[in-house]
Amino acid sequence: MDDSLQATTLTRILAAAFYGISSTVIMLVNKSVLTYYKFPSVQFLGVGQMIAAVLILRSGKTVGLVSFPDCDAQLPKKIFPLPLIYLANLIAGLGGTKKLSLPMFTVLRRFSILFTLILEFFVLRKKASRTVTSTVLMMIGGSIIAASDDLAFDLVGYTFIIANDVFTALNAVFMKKLLNAQDLGKYGITYYNCLLMLVPAACILYYTGELEKGISYQGWDEFAFVFQFLLSCVMGFILMYSIAVCTAYNSALTTTVVGCLKNIAITYFGMMFGGDYLFSWINFIGVNISVVGSIVYSIFTFKAQQEKNKPKKQPQSL
Repeated sequence: MDDSLQATTLTRILAAAFYGISSTVIMLVNKSVLTYYKFPSVQFLGVGQMIAAVLILRSGKTVGLVSFPDCDAQLPKKIFPLPLIYLANLIAGLGGTKKLSLPMFTVLRRFSILFTLILEFFVLRKKASRTVTSTVLMMIGGSIIAASDDLAFDLVGYTFIIANDVFTALNAVFMKKLLNAQDLGKYGITYYNCLLMLVPAACILYYTGELEKGISYQGWDEFAFVFQFLLSCVMGFILMYSIAVCTAYNSALTTTVVGCLKNIAITYFGMMFGGDYLFSWINFIGVNISVVGSIVYSIFTFKAQQEKNKPKKQPQSL
């Protein structure tokens, strides 16, 4: 392996690891804020994450740490429908985190890979191999088995998580398309996603009464809660940026795979320490089938990508 290829591979691995770590931290923090501390409004927390992202990126641009194009009349045309997808994905993800145990949340999140494969085929004209398709079906089969005997079944939670899967796939595919075709870059897409949706999200927050719920919460005088709430807001930005970086250096499918691998660790952690997982053998077997499928799928996906990135041998001249 030559130096340039090694550097490219290392960059891709670091980008993937950055996303995996960021996604793990925010999931655990969100679960703590919404379930352990029983914070009443996922919309309030979502708007907090959007505000943090706008402030951090605007400050970074002001001092010259980051750069992205200024807003112009063509911006909505350049970036839509990504802001709408982002907002829906954010609310659905937080809602699913609050309603479901960590093991079931992570198992059902594997449907996002199936949706990503379908969307990559129709939007990016990218067809998955038979091996990848088979392992995805294995993951989905395990998820269905686990869900069939979920003793803590919650219809609202299931609706949230399936919606989250759809919007995650849409976000990954359209972000890849925008990163390839437009001049906004990673920072610009993240910044304008939040900025364009901040006012509509704040209006929804106010008129639905969620703002009052958040403000009247009794835990604002507790340091541990406030720290985790603020950490969740900041991590919301870091997660968005890490998704953009991972997608830019790898692919929409790789970003989804990394999220899936991260979910494996979260699955077993949630069984032991989450406090809201109800054990049954059918559910446990389904979870493990899905986990095995995730591991095999990830191995084949990364091997295929490494083969694709190897330089082609030049034919020897006579």
